[in-house]
Amino acid sequence: MPPKAKPAQSKNKTPVKSKLKTAEKKKKAPKKKSTPGRSSSSKSQGVASGSRVPAKSKTAPPKKIKKPSQAGQQPNSMRDLQVGDYAPAFSLPDDTGKIVNSSELRGKKVVVYFYPKDDTPGCTTEACSFRDGIQELREKGAVVFGVSADSVSSHRKFSEKYQLNFPLLSDESKAMIQAYGVWKEKSLYGRKYMGIERTTVVINENGTIRKIFPKVKVNEHFTEVLQALG
Repeated sequence: MPPKAKPAQSKNKTPVKSKLKTAEKKKKAPKKKSTPGRSSSSKSQGVASGSRVPAKSKTAPPKKIKKPSQAGQQPNSMRDLQVGDYAPAFSLPDDTGKIVNSSELRGKKVVVYFYPKDDTPGCTTEACSFRDGIQELREKGAVVFGVSADSVSSHRKFSEKYQLNFPLLSDESKAMIQAYGVWKEKSLYGRKYMGIERTTVVINENGTIRKIFPKVKVNEHFTEVLQALG
């Protein structure tokens, strides 16, 4: 019998080694970059896939509001008050707590003097000069009132201490002080502060201003007031 022929080997079989090399090349092959705009399954910086990062909105800076001028807030200031003007009305408690209304003073000459503080040297001298000359003021048909921002109790102590014979009006809110324009910037040893500028206003029987004494010097001021009353 003729010998059996061996089966022919297939030419298409790939060696094992070549398969391994092909697998390694596939592993090393670089990943394709994702096209912009397309969604990606991977997480990127905490932002969901396919979503857009919101753009920062630009906010316009707040507009500056102009504050009204002090002149507009206080039309009845001392620089506006002149001889012949009607004196600003007032209603304040005196050193006994009684309310004094300017409307009740019509028909009388009124002397209103503004002073910084109770029981201080200059203010004491001024108050005592009006106390000592009260009879002369009455003969002129005038009444006198001292005005400061001190309390009623402070006025009472000051009045009792020096036996003042005229009322002291308490203007803690500074309503009358500002209406008459005597609340002003002052300076002491180079330090600036707000306070009452010592001022006296003489008012006629009909409520108009007869005389204004700004920046009063307490010495001999009473004589000036007496002369202004005529």
